Amino acid sequence: MPTGRAVLLLRRLSSGDNRFKNLNFNQNTTKEPLVVNPVCSHRDLAVPKRLSTFSHSNLPTPPLCRSLSDNILKMTSPSAESKPLEKCKYTNCLISEKSPYLLQHAHNPVQWYPWCQEAIDKAKKENKLIFLSVGYSTCHWCHVMEKESFENEDVAKIMNEHFVNIKVDREERPDIDRVYMLFVMATNGSGGWPMSVFLTPDLRPVTGGTYFPPEDRWGRPGFKSILLSLAKKWKENQSQFLEASMNIMDALQKISIVDGENSTSVPGEATWDRCVQRYMSNYEPEFGGFGTAPKFPQASIFNFLFHYYARDKSHPEGKKCLEMCLYTLTKIAKGGIHDHVSSGFARYSVDNDWHVPHFEKMLYDQAQLLVAYTDAFLATKDEFYADVVHDIIKYVNRDLRHESGGFYSAEDADSYPTTEATHKKEGAFCVWEYDELKSIIGDKKINSIPYMDIFADYFSIEEDGNISPTSDPHGELTNKNVLIVYGSKEETANKFGLSIDQLNQVLSECIDILYQARQKRPRPHLDSKMLCSWNGLMIAGLAQAGQGLAEKDYVEDAIKTAQFIKKHLYDQSTHTLLHSCYKAEDGSVAQTINPIKGFLDDYAFLIKGLLDLYEASLDLGWLNWARELQQTQDKLFWDPVNSGYFTCSAEDSTVVLRLKEDQDGAEPSGNSVACHNLQRLAAYADKSAAPEGGDHEREMAKQLLLAFSKRLTASPTALPEMMSALMFYNDSPTQVLISGGCSDPRTLELVRVVRSRLLPGRVLAVADPTAESPAGMSDILLSRIRSAGDVPTAYVCRRYACSLPVTDVKQLESLLDEAPATTSTKSK
Repeated sequence: MPTGRAVLLLRRLSSGDNRFKNLNFNQNTTKEPLVVNPVCSHRDLAVPKRLSTFSHSNLPTPPLCRSLSDNILKMTSPSAESKPLEKCKYTNCLISEKSPYLLQHAHNPVQWYPWCQEAIDKAKKENKLIFLSVGYSTCHWCHVMEKESFENEDVAKIMNEHFVNIKVDREERPDIDRVYMLFVMATNGSGGWPMSVFLTPDLRPVTGGTYFPPEDRWGRPGFKSILLSLAKKWKENQSQFLEASMNIMDALQKISIVDGENSTSVPGEATWDRCVQRYMSNYEPEFGGFGTAPKFPQASIFNFLFHYYARDKSHPEGKKCLEMCLYTLTKIAKGGIHDHVSSGFARYSVDNDWHVPHFEKMLYDQAQLLVAYTDAFLATKDEFYADVVHDIIKYVNRDLRHESGGFYSAEDADSYPTTEATHKKEGAFCVWEYDELKSIIGDKKINSIPYMDIFADYFSIEEDGNISPTSDPHGELTNKNVLIVYGSKEETANKFGLSIDQLNQVLSECIDILYQARQKRPRPHLDSKMLCSWNGLMIAGLAQAGQGLAEKDYVEDAIKTAQFIKKHLYDQSTHTLLHSCYKAEDGSVAQTINPIKGFLDDYAFLIKGLLDLYEASLDLGWLNWARELQQTQDKLFWDPVNSGYFTCSAEDSTVVLRLKEDQDGAEPSGNSVACHNLQRLAAYADKSAAPEGGDHEREMAKQLLLAFSKRLTASPTALPEMMSALMFYNDSPTQVLISGGCSDPRTLELVRVVRSRLLPGRVLAVADPTAESPAGMSDILLSRIRSAGDVPTAYVCRRYACSLPVTDVKQLESLLDEAPATTSTKSK
C-alpha cells in the first residue's frame, strides 16, 4: 500500500504545485456538475487500488444512475453519435490499425498515431509533449469526447500544432493503460475512460484526467484551455516539467511496489475466515450480491465462496456461503441483466434488483459466469443452473464466435433504434414498449387466455414501462420494458390455471417471436478483436461446463478454441503467445504488422483453460502445452527479487513501469490465476518421473503468496481468487488418480463420478498404461498409481495421503463424499 505522503506528492507534482497552479485538473472538485462522473470505468477503479489516501469515506458518491458501469461505470446522455459518412475528409495513421477502437478515430482531423516508436521519436525530435488518449470501442464517454473535441477542427488544430497525439486501445495494450491509470488514480482520486494524460517526450506523465468537456464549464477547465495552457507552460518552463515528471515517476515506483515485507509464513485459516465474514457483512439479502447498486456479477467471489463451502460442506459458515452464491446467481439469472430474449449477460445492473442493465456484453463475463453456474449445478443438481449454462453457450457460439473457433471481445450497449435513425441509444436493441410487444405476440391464446397476458405477468411488463425514473435519469427508457422475473413459474401458472408444461410452451413461443423481431433491429457494434486472455477464460468455462453437465459438444468447442489460439496467437519457434488478432473485412483472421506480444493474463488464463481442457478431454497434449507455457511465463514475467509476476515483460522499453496486478475485479488478476495454475501443475508432476517432482512449482506458488501476504491479510476481499488459491495451498490438492484405458467404459464411468461433484482444489489425472505418451511427456503419475490387473483403478489423495485403490463406482463415490481433513475441521 502506498503512503499518503507519496500520493499527496503525486497530486502536488501533477497539478497543485505552484509551477502548474493555473492547471487544476482534479476532476473531483466540481461544485455543480451537470453530469456526474462522465467516464467509463471498471468497478475496480471505484476505490483506487493500493492508494490508501482514497476511500469511500472521502470520495464523492455519485447518485444512482442507469449508466454507471464497469467496463463501464459511465453516465450517459443522449448520444450524438451518427452513422459514418460515406466520404471522409481526414485520414490519419490509425487507418492501418486493426483495433476497432483505433479505427473509430482513423478519420478524425487529429493527427493520431498508435503507440509506436515513430510517434515517440517525433515528440523527441520536435520537443513536444505527448497527449495520450486511452479508451475502447464500446466506451460511451470515449465517443462523447471524440464528437466534442477530436472531431472539432479547431481543437484538432491546437492538438496537431502543439502535441504529438497517441491513441491506445486499453484492451490491446493493458500494460500502457495500467501505468498511466495508476498515475491518474493517484492524482485525481479515481480513474476511468477516456483517459487523457500528458507525457514528456520520454513518456513520463505530467498531468491528466479522464473526460474533459470541450469548453470551460462545470467548474473545470475545458479541453481547449488545457491544451493551450500546457503548450504555453511547456515552452516557458520545460525544465520544471522535466523535474516534476522525474519526481512523479519516483513516487509511482514506490506506489507500485507489491511485496510481503519480509513475510516468512503463508497466511492461514484466519485470513480466509475474515474474508468470508466481510462478504457476509456486505451481502444484500433481498436480491443477492455483495454491496449496493450498481451491482456486478463478480465471478471471482463466487469461485472463492464455492471453494470455501466445498472444503467442509457441514460447516455452518460454509453452508451460508453456498446459500449466498445460489440466491445471488438465481436473482441474476432472473434479472434484467440476463438477456431473456437473445441470451447471455450484460455487464452489470444500475439498480438493486439486477433489473436495468448497462446493456454491453463482455466475453470475459460470459466465460466466468459459465464456471459459476456450473459450480451451482454441481452443488445442487438443480437443472435451473444447467439451463443458464446452456443459455450462455448458445449466446457466445451464435453471436461472439469466429468460424475458426476464436471468440470476439464484446457487443456495445448503444445501437440505432431503427434503420432510419441517425442517433444511437443505449439499450435500443434490447428494450420493448408494451404496445410493441402486444403487436408482435399478436392474438395467440391458450385456453382462451392471451399469450400477452401470461408473458407480461411472468416478465413484469407494464403498459407504461417497468423502469423506475431513478434508473433512467436522462429519460432514455421512458415507457420501455426490460424483462425481469420477480415471481416464479409456479405463481404464473397457478394464476392462469396452466400446467408448468403449458406455461413453458407459451414462454418459449413468445421468446422465439421476440427474438425474430429483434433481429430486424440494427445490431449493436461488435468489437471483433480476439484476445488470447479472454479466449483462455472461455476455454476454461467451456471445459468445466462440458465436464459438469456431461456435454461433449462443449468440450469440443473448447478444443476448437484452443486450436484457434495455437494457430493464430502462438509462435511455435519461441513458445510465446500473442495478445490479440482480428476479424478481417473478408471474414478471415488478421494480424497487425507488429503483433502485440502476450501479457501475463494471456499466459495465466490460457494455462488455466488448458489444464481444465486436459481434465475434460483426457488429452495429455493440452497438459503438455500448459507446462511449456508456464515455463515461458516464468521467464518473461517472474520477479526474481520480490516474487510474483509482473503484468508485462521487460522487452518493451516504451513501458516505463512494470506493475503487478493485485486486485481480482471484472477479471481475476494474472497472479491469482497463476497461483492456482502452479499448484495444479505441481500436483500433476508430484512424485512422477519429473526430476523436481512438482517441488519447483509448489515453491513458486508459496513465494507468490508470500509476496501478496500483506494484501491478503489487510484487504482480503480485494483478492478472492487468490484467497481461493491460498486455501488450495494450505489444504493441498484433492487428487483423483485413475489408471485405465481412456476409451474403456469402466474408466470413463470412474471419471464421470469425479466430474459430477463439486470438489475443492480438484486435480484429475488419468493414466492409460497402454497409450503412447506424446513426445517429451513422461507417463503422467504412472510412478505413483498402478491398475489392479486389467481393471481400471482409482485413488483419492488428500494432504498427500492416498486411499487404497478402488475399482467400484460406489466405493469411489464414498471416498469423494467423505469430508476432507481441512484446517477448519482439524481445529474443531
